[in-house]
Amino acid sequence: MARRISGGKGGRASDGFRPSRDEILAFVQENPDQAGKRELARAFNLKGADRVWLKDMLRELQDEGLLERRAKRLARPGTLPHVVVLDVFSRDPDGLLLARPSEWPEENGATPLVSIRPSRSDKARVPGIGERVLAKVFPTGEEEGPAYTARVMKVFEKRREAILGIFRVLQDGSFRIEPVERRQAELTVDADYANGAKPGDLVEVEQTSSGRYGLPRAKVLTVLGSLTSEKAISMIAIHAHDIPHIFPQEAIAEAEAATPATVDGREDWRALPLVTIDPADAKDHDDAVHAAPDTDEANASGHVVTVAIADVAAYIREGSALDREALRRGNSVYFPDRVVPMLPERISNDLCSLREGEDRPALAVRMTFTAEGRKLRHSFHRVTMRSAGKLAYPQAQAAIDGRPDDKTAPLLDPVLRPLWDAYAALKRGRAMREPLELDLPERKIVLKDDGTVERVFVPERLDAHKLIEEFMIQANVAAAETLEARRVPLIYRIHDAPSLAKQESLREFLATLGLPLARGAQMKPSSFNGILSRVKGSDHETLVNEVVLRSQSQAIYSPENLGHFGLNLRRYAHFTSPIRRYADLVVHRALIGALNLGKDGVSRAQEERLDEIAALISAAERRAMAAERETVDRLIAAHLATRLEESFQGRVSGVTKAGLFVQLPQYGADGFIPVSSLGDDYYIYDESAHALFGERSAKGYQLADEVEVRLVEVAPMAGAMRFAMLSEPKPLPGSKQSFHKARRGRARAQRPPPRGRSRRK
Repeated sequence: MARRISGGKGGRASDGFRPSRDEILAFVQENPDQAGKRELARAFNLKGADRVWLKDMLRELQDEGLLERRAKRLARPGTLPHVVVLDVFSRDPDGLLLARPSEWPEENGATPLVSIRPSRSDKARVPGIGERVLAKVFPTGEEEGPAYTARVMKVFEKRREAILGIFRVLQDGSFRIEPVERRQAELTVDADYANGAKPGDLVEVEQTSSGRYGLPRAKVLTVLGSLTSEKAISMIAIHAHDIPHIFPQEAIAEAEAATPATVDGREDWRALPLVTIDPADAKDHDDAVHAAPDTDEANASGHVVTVAIADVAAYIREGSALDREALRRGNSVYFPDRVVPMLPERISNDLCSLREGEDRPALAVRMTFTAEGRKLRHSFHRVTMRSAGKLAYPQAQAAIDGRPDDKTAPLLDPVLRPLWDAYAALKRGRAMREPLELDLPERKIVLKDDGTVERVFVPERLDAHKLIEEFMIQANVAAAETLEARRVPLIYRIHDAPSLAKQESLREFLATLGLPLARGAQMKPSSFNGILSRVKGSDHETLVNEVVLRSQSQAIYSPENLGHFGLNLRRYAHFTSPIRRYADLVVHRALIGALNLGKDGVSRAQEERLDEIAALISAAERRAMAAERETVDRLIAAHLATRLEESFQGRVSGVTKAGLFVQLPQYGADGFIPVSSLGDDYYIYDESAHALFGERSAKGYQLADEVEVRLVEVAPMAGAMRFAMLSEPKPLPGSKQSFHKARRGRARAQRPPPRGRSRRK
């Protein structure tokens, strides 16, 4: 159904012809894979001044919200990207498989329906209902039926439709399944269907019946493991999100058979005093740093910064069992009670880890900066290094602050002070770049030996942390620049500017606080920083930081560059953590091939799969983030389960029509307060102000309000808590009108499906 408009040879003449707005929108809708500015100009045979006109027209359409930018392509708002992860859920009357996108923003309206095209290949695996696939999608342009058709590129492992729960035995001997999801109901199990499960076991169950009275009944399908052992609560998230956590025997065998890399074919940098600076409990060390004054008289007071990264590509060869498993995992997943690594420990904690005093292969970048933090040049090297010191962040910081210990004292003048001097220059460069500066502290959970919570705290943000962070950012930029200069395909880390809809929502919110936000001008991080600086130290500081964060787009991986809005960088690629991120490994291989640093560079086959790989690792990253967040919620809920009816100081972390989410700052977890429990007033949801207003009193609760709550109910394994509000509502200025994100002219894909079809959010 793609609409072809020929140009050039025998095509439509360009003399005096300019397409209408509707023609441009139609082409973008019908050709999602060819909707860049160059493709549009070629399709309509526009040249010279007409190309300038086209650029202005596209900008106008974007400002009006009729088009949005995705990488280098344009798309209709609310439409699916060209490559997307789908969940197959049913069949149509003709037997064709039906699917929905696995993730769909609520503000985009109804979830679009996708019809799976049958494969022409007999060897291609046919997906089944309940499976997840990676697919290319194409708009149908039809008024009825699915909005898209799809061609399957990859079928993931079969998703289990079974329900997860904790097997419990009540005092009367009956069996129950305790839910592990907030919206999941409790189930009962007959003795004949217990399948050998024991109290405290994490089980998969299948609901067998549900009557009008009593709990639904279920049968145990599989016993996944016991939650009575130490540090096992993360098992719930691992199984709920289908996170691969057991390495195939073939991958283990490859890891065990690996031998240390030699110096052959590498530069010998073992005399250079590189050091690793990591958390005190870190087991693998994938980056080491060094800095020295630049001896070039033309660069007075300049610095030469070296960042060495573990050479994972030397051990993980493309297409090997280890490589396939690393791509399947996408990244390491970090829980408070365990780590699910991307690579086996033989690789991640041994051969690749930049251990102190041991020879290790590395891919290093040497960068020269001016005294003002401007990079002059850089070069990449494949080396053998030997770490001169394994330091923890507080340890390195203490040495700089005048409290060196036995380990840092010999390193202070020759190694640490030059690092901090170079960082001072890079800070000046960062200040001129003006990245987004949000002030949102992160919490760390410390567990007891039995896996329960001992304490939750906000670690101090040290200059040592910022130094390593800025050095890594510069190394990542250098990697992207090198590959771009050599015209080598790569996977970028991209972060788009906030959408026009989110900008408008933020503008409406800031207006309630008397804070203006310019309309029409291209948004920059400095625009947000100006707002944040105005509220610093005020009562609204936390509130504004939260709302600005929520207005941002999500960072993803893509083979097409869009720049990184948050860091205010034109190009950015992850290069510095190949032990824990597959994206970095792909960039390493690209550099090795582009710079002729070995025979283990990226292959043409992998270059052609970069779209697929980027989609896979982006999905894996979102999966990991969700699993980590849910595990923290469960740990905190279990920690507070013995404190029912106690009162806590909290902060409103979310506002919905149904009620308020309140976070306990001390613990970093939140619970829910139903709107029906807020009193006898009728509360109106004001989306723009992030508030609930009482209709009669004009008082209410707003995002970031500090409140006192009472804990009334806890579901530990679901990570759910329910509070009762103790604080009185406060007067709130502004409108009590409910604002909606829906707007006219939505794409065909956003129309609600025909009656009878389910809608998934």
